[in-house]
Amino acid sequence: MDTISIRKTEELLSSREIMPVMERLYQSEAKEGLERYRSVLSGYERAFGEGEVLLFTSAGRTEICGNHTDHNHGKVLAGSIDLDCVAAAGRNSSSRVRIISESFEQDFEIDLNDLEPSARHAGTVDLTKGIIKAFINTGYEIGGFNAYVSSNVIASAGVSSSASYEMLICTMLNELFNEGRIDVVAFAHMGKYSENVYWNKASGLMDQMACAVGGLIALDFNDPLDPKVERIGFDFADTGYSMIMVQTGKGHADLSEEYSSIPGEMKAVAACFGKETLSECSEDELIERIREVREKCGDRAVMRAFHFFEENKKVDRAVKALSEKDFEAALRCIEASGNSSWKYLQNTYVTGAVREQSIPVALALTEIYIGRIGCGACRVNGGGFAGVIQAFIPEEKARDYAAYMDRALGEGSAHIMKIRPVGAACINRLIKQS
Repeated sequence: MDTISIRKTEELLSSREIMPVMERLYQSEAKEGLERYRSVLSGYERAFGEGEVLLFTSAGRTEICGNHTDHNHGKVLAGSIDLDCVAAAGRNSSSRVRIISESFEQDFEIDLNDLEPSARHAGTVDLTKGIIKAFINTGYEIGGFNAYVSSNVIASAGVSSSASYEMLICTMLNELFNEGRIDVVAFAHMGKYSENVYWNKASGLMDQMACAVGGLIALDFNDPLDPKVERIGFDFADTGYSMIMVQTGKGHADLSEEYSSIPGEMKAVAACFGKETLSECSEDELIERIREVREKCGDRAVMRAFHFFEENKKVDRAVKALSEKDFEAALRCIEASGNSSWKYLQNTYVTGAVREQSIPVALALTEIYIGRIGCGACRVNGGGFAGVIQAFIPEEKARDYAAYMDRALGEGSAHIMKIRPVGAACINRLIKQS
């Protein structure tokens, strides 16, 4: 995509072509969304002066059903949400990348000739280096660029602020140096590479795919190099329910060991059958040899394997229910998925940390509320152990529920969100396409 001057970008943001794009991305918050692009453009000019730029967005994500299945090549029902990273970025004709993030008060520079991860394998700089290195490894072009970034994706909370950022950087490199020809599946693999190698985090592909593709999607990772992506033609706006994320307290930034234990234990069970992942095994095989597997892997690993097999079935049932416009049946699948995460997967709190169980407390509060009003569903969202829960509450009760959770957990804990149809994209290209 050809970059344009800051003055022409300002004109673009004042043109009549911009509002349909903003409404598609942010619905009733379109005007507020537009102001964020004006803000990052102004920030870019203050930091880097005159130049030519493009504007970018990358959504956060929620997983509706299919908790911790992607890393063992399972199934997920997920969607992009109307929280996102936005940026202005432009080439700088050098061998350096400079990124300013106003949201997290970061300003750093990367030498493209030095992409080794730091000793601690953590942080935004390492994550960015990993994405750039992944582009090089896969034969795509890179170059020096400047970027001014702002994000309202809740950090360390299970809505994939890191994956949203990764897909933002991928989209920048794609548009600035590769003529926009790289598909989002490649983006997802680059993000996974960065987390696996530069963060030592055993993540799968789900977060990146959901952030990049956009909309409500069913993902099947049986072939991880070519995952099946099915767009679900279902509009949550027609259900009469609001999707609400509740931030339960402590973030999950320091829980890599707990997250890595889940795929590790699942793969240990698969190894008992001479396989690499549970997608190559069956639940019946596990039941048949359960005494042996318990002895080799331990009971928690067995429970997590049961979660994997049963969770894939729930995804299939949820997708079928949504395709048939049966939202009540889909809610029951979502509820069952949450119960499986709590009981089988055991990722609602850190083992041994009995005094710190923010996720179970939030789930208990929500289940009590749902019991009183007679309808709704809730579940742990994302990696678990800490972070956020997801609740589906009737629209007429959404603000009352949000206030109820705010009173219990702190002001601003509950966030009413929407599924948006666009994942990671260049705003200039969206305007051109529309």
